[in-house]
Amino acid sequence: QVQLVESGGGSVQSGGSLRLSCAASGFGNNEYCMAWFRQVPGKEREGVAGIGVFGRVTYADSVKGRFTLSQDKAKNAMYLEMDSLNPDDTAMYYCAAKIGHYDGIFCRIMNTEIDYWGKGTLVTISP
Repeated sequence: QVQLVESGGGSVQSGGSLRLSCAASGFGNNEYCMAWFRQVPGKEREGVAGIGVFGRVTYADSVKGRFTLSQDKAKNAMYLEMDSLNPDDTAMYYCAAKIGHYDGIFCRIMNTEIDYWGKGTLVTISP
């Protein structure tokens, strides 16, 4: 059973930075794609960044140039470095994974196809 555990959320002022981590386990020898999503109450979950089996990373336009996704497969870990944060980035951030041979954009966009979700970590950006 795949388990995903996020950490690194917190409260920072606008313009600040945070680094989220996702510790993953249970993939075995399966191929998989992973993604970061975020959600605020009353809105749909938004795919922020995704990485697929070939290591290509894709970003939502809203975070391009400010967020950086990285992955350490040896540690089964994924990270999201978030810079130049603003209040619109305030949300619960979720780590997600889908088993199979998929590119990162599939994981980032097709949230209904995600197999596994973490419980989330809260990011709050003050003006």
